[in-house]
Amino acid sequence: MHTRQLGTSDLHLTTVGLGTWAHGGSGWRFAWGPQDDRESIAAIHRALDLGINWIDTAAVYGFGHAETVLGRALRERSDRHEVIVATKCGRVWDEGNPMPYGRLTAASVRRECEDSLRRLGIDVIDLYQIHWPDPEADIEEAWTTIAELIEEGKVRYGGVSNFNVDQMERVRRIHPITSLQPPYSMLRRDVEAEVLPYCARHGIGVIAYSPMQAGLLTGKFSKATVERLPEDDWRKRSPFFTEPQLSVNLALVEKLRPIAERHGRTLPQLAIAWVLRRPEVTAAIVGARRPAQIEETAPAGDWRLGEEDIAEIDALLAERDAALA
Repeated sequence: MHTRQLGTSDLHLTTVGLGTWAHGGSGWRFAWGPQDDRESIAAIHRALDLGINWIDTAAVYGFGHAETVLGRALRERSDRHEVIVATKCGRVWDEGNPMPYGRLTAASVRRECEDSLRRLGIDVIDLYQIHWPDPEADIEEAWTTIAELIEEGKVRYGGVSNFNVDQMERVRRIHPITSLQPPYSMLRRDVEAEVLPYCARHGIGVIAYSPMQAGLLTGKFSKATVERLPEDDWRKRSPFFTEPQLSVNLALVEKLRPIAERHGRTLPQLAIAWVLRRPEVTAAIVGARRPAQIEETAPAGDWRLGEEDIAEIDALLAERDAALA
């Protein structure tokens, strides 16, 4: 699989990385429903066997559970020291409360870092990211702390997630930003206007999350399958999965299907390759709950869309926007 340099760092990421959000399992506000830890570990192992060299997780996924599962999976690998591990801080929780919230104080960030190192079973975090700029007033304090953790050798590089241009400009004065992790897909393109150009100008790598829009662009959803999602699956509350967007989005997916099929590819691969077409994008995070899912999506990392395909997709996206307007 192709690799791209992450910003100005010495990290070279495969263009597809494994995301572990769903590995957190049930019991918290943004869960994906029940998840079997054995399948999570099998998916991690399969991703690494396919050549993927980095895995993204976060402390808040399952309130530490996803990091714990990843740590178990890494301990079973002889190549564990070659795996690039990215995790996040800034979303914390109270015992017995399923709703996480933001906290970016220096003490909290330090405590989260130590907890993540312990759960993951590693000595240094390759990429440590502020998950959300919340509370926004504290982003400088959190970023200063991450810079200190880098100096202390507990973190190699620092990144941010879900930040806008103004917020990145504020923290960049304190310490260089290695990467930004924004949401980016055919259905969510707002970063194209200002965020991606800003990252290009300042040498900030971009790791796009949710390139398949939480599975909606895979072609595996219908109104009926959305209805059957577990009640604690956050997608049941997402505007992309509810009307009026759902019908329009499902219609778009069916119009995209022939583009993928004429190349002998799948819809998930098309969605990922579309995100990777932008030169500012270093890599895309692809979630997988089972080995078969990452087997299907990993080949997207080596697919370069042609100009005609991109133009055809742009026209279909314009039709979708018009329908929603």
